[in-house]
Amino acid sequence: MNIPKDPVMLVSFLNLKLRDQYASFDALCDDLQLDKAETEAKLATIDYHYKPESNQFL
Repeated sequence: MNIPKDPVMLVSFLNLKLRDQYASFDALCDDLQLDKAETEAKLATIDYHYKPESNQFL
């Protein structure tokens, strides 16, 4: 799977996957073999952070 590199595109991609396919960010990272810390750091550069209560990056 081709994961977007641009942070804005990445947050959109991840939120779509979290909404439609995954119960948590951990499950998504495990399945797609993403480095959780690296992904969170990349999204933090555009001030997006994972919120488990809503299962999305806001």
